[in-house]
Formats: sequence, C-alpha cells, structure tokens
Amino acid sequence: MTQAPSMDDIRVAHDRIRPFIHRTPVMTCATLDAMSGRRLFFKCENLQRVGAFKFRGASNVVQSLSDDEASRGVCTHSSGNHAQALARAARERGISAWIVMPTSAPAVKRDAVIGYGATVIDCEPTLQARESTAAKVMGDTGAAFVHPYDDPRIIAGQATAAVELIDEVDDLDGIIAPIGGGGLMSGTCLAGAAMQPGIRLIGVEPTGADDAARSLESGVLVPQESPNTVCDGLLTSLSDLTWSILKTHLETIQRVTDKQVLVAMHLLWERAKCVAEPSAATVLAAALSSDCPFPQGSRIGLILSGGNVSGSGGSISPARRGDV
Repeated sequence: MTQAPSMDDIRVAHDRIRPFIHRTPVMTCATLDAMSGRRLFFKCENLQRVGAFKFRGASNVVQSLSDDEASRGVCTHSSGNHAQALARAARERGISAWIVMPTSAPAVKRDAVIGYGATVIDCEPTLQARESTAAKVMGDTGAAFVHPYDDPRIIAGQATAAVELIDEVDDLDGIIAPIGGGGLMSGTCLAGAAMQPGIRLIGVEPTGADDAARSLESGVLVPQESPNTVCDGLLTSLSDLTWSILKTHLETIQRVTDKQVLVAMHLLWERAKCVAEPSAATVLAAALSSDCPFPQGSRIGLILSGGNVSGSGGSISPARRGDV
C-alpha cells in the first residue's frame, strides 16, 4: 500500500502551493458559539479558489510534476470539486488537463471545467465507464492520473488547511472535518497529530453515507453502498490509504442527519454570513448536536470544506459567483 505523507511532506507541500492558493480566513461567530456552548473557529475553505479545499491537493500534485511529466498533462474522472480543482491547477501551470465527466454531471460544473481550459470527455454515469474512459485518455495522451484522494500528494496538500488553522488558533481542544473519500480528514489527522499531540480529531458524516463510521466501529473497511444524502461531496468510499490513516488517528466519527445539516447550513448563511455547501455544514451540525463529544467551553476548529451551492440548494461553479 502507498505510504502516508510525513509532516515534512506536508510542510514541503505548503511551501510549494503557497503562491497559488488562498490562505483562507478563520472566522468566528458569537451567536454560533452561544448556540453550541463552545468556541468555534471556522477554517473557511469555502473561500478557497474553485470554492473548495480540493484546490490545495490538486495544486500540490500539479506543481510537483517534473517538466517531462507536466508536458503530457493530467487526467482524472470526476463530476465534482476535484474536476474543477485539477482543471484550475493545470491552467496555473500552463499544461493540458483531460477531465472525464459522466453525462449526468450538472451542466454548470461541466461549464466551469471547460472555463478553466480543460478538455471534458463524456462517459456513461458508471464507475466502470469513468475508469475505462480515463484509461483510454491516458493511453492516448500519456497524461498523469490524479486521484481525488487516494494519493499521498493530494493528502499532503489537503493537510495544509489544518496546518494554517493550528498555526493561527492557539490551544485548540480538537478539530472536526467532514469525511467523503477521506483525503481532507486524513491530512487533518496527520497535521493535527504532528503539530499538537493529543489534539482530539473527530470526523463527521451524514447518516445516509456513513461508511467511514461503520468502518471505524467494525475495524474493517466497509465500502459505500447506495448513499442517500444532500451532502453530495461525501458520497465516495474510503481508499485503503485514507482508511489506514483514519483508523490510526480518529477518536470517533459523528453522524448527523440531513435535517441537521440543512439547519446548520442556513445558520451559517444567516448568522455568520458564510456560504457553505451541505457537505461543509456537517461540521457545524456536529458541533450543535447533543451527541457532540466536546464538553461545553471547548475550543474547536471546524473545517468548512466548500461553498459551491446555489440559493436553491444545488451545486454551482465558483464562476457563477466570481473567479475566487
């Protein structure tokens, strides 16, 4: 199995991507503190370029390629934020990107990927079709495949959000981050454990896509099957790599319902003036829940993973609200 990145790898990644990413702000909200009974520090990756933390990992991979590798471009299959992140990162380096997208992908996301200069290749909306189409593209072009989370370079890049959070906020009792494929939470675990030994690391998942929680409870990697949640960024299964990191470092994974997520999302909008997508709002839902493992008065970092959402609740491209 591929080895997890070290803290040195994470520091190198941070230096590498610093010229390309936003150092996103850490936001607080007295109203949400009062509602939760805790001090909440929101790391606003909803304000990252392409509107999500995914740009960190994609930038780290693209900027770490040799000139020879970069000359052949990059490829992935994705219908979400990773597609946009890789397209934008490739544009920053001036190289080609081929993004395999299922025909079911929202047109606005397809348009955003094209707007960043990537070539979109359509495929049927099955994993087999996505993988076979991407394999053909790589065979034809020699492009390097960039997985959205099963890659130590991606994890090292995602970890830099937690690095910045811990650098900025003293004496955090713990960090909560959402779990989909596990790239963000894995990076958060590695950075948190290295920078502040003993920090409590808590994942959060919707009840309709809780494969990581079931895996942690059973001690065996459980695949995601028929997920059903409004959190469309958290539908993927863990990889062997991300699972190996999470099972070592996570204290627990808290489940939240879609109703809790939507309430939290609207609280972020209305009380904090912070646009967060459902997947990102899971962290506030967890902090507000009676099941929250942190005692009253705790200082908690919450990573808001993205903000690609429209007023009607559907995902949108950052291009619709400014090229951030």
